[in-house]
Amino acid sequence: MIRSLFFASLLGLNITATAGAADMIEKTSPHSVAETIDRLEAAVEAAGATVFARVDHAAGAAKVEMDLRPTQMLMFGNPKLGTPAMLDGQTAGLDLPLRVLAYADNEGMVRVVYHDPADFAGAHGLPADAEYVQMMTGALDKLTSKAVATE
Repeated sequence: MIRSLFFASLLGLNITATAGAADMIEKTSPHSVAETIDRLEAAVEAAGATVFARVDHAAGAAKVEMDLRPTQMLMFGNPKLGTPAMLDGQTAGLDLPLRVLAYADNEGMVRVVYHDPADFAGAHGLPADAEYVQMMTGALDKLTSKAVATE
């Protein structure tokens, strides 16, 4: 891989990693980072999906005496959607379960971001029109919308 990148750079070719090129979908939240992730977790569980992990990046930074604005990630999924994806391309397991990040930006605005499932599907050679990709896309939109709702 390194040799290929070296020769490509000599030839003036521009090669970028697929994961870095993935589109992120972004929403703003009127809630704190913690409350946004709490609301997302509740929505995920109410939908019958499984929460696999919740990571508080700011707490991790504090453990090494560094400051990081509030930043939390929720990892969740549903084997009924993820397994068919992995049957079509087992490397999809690198991007599954799904992950959503909530963070406070420089102005204190809470942002919610996640990768568009169609992008990582392409990165793993999954059919773009696969029903599970469309269902993941819809689920992420619905769940994050609930997390950022004002009600």
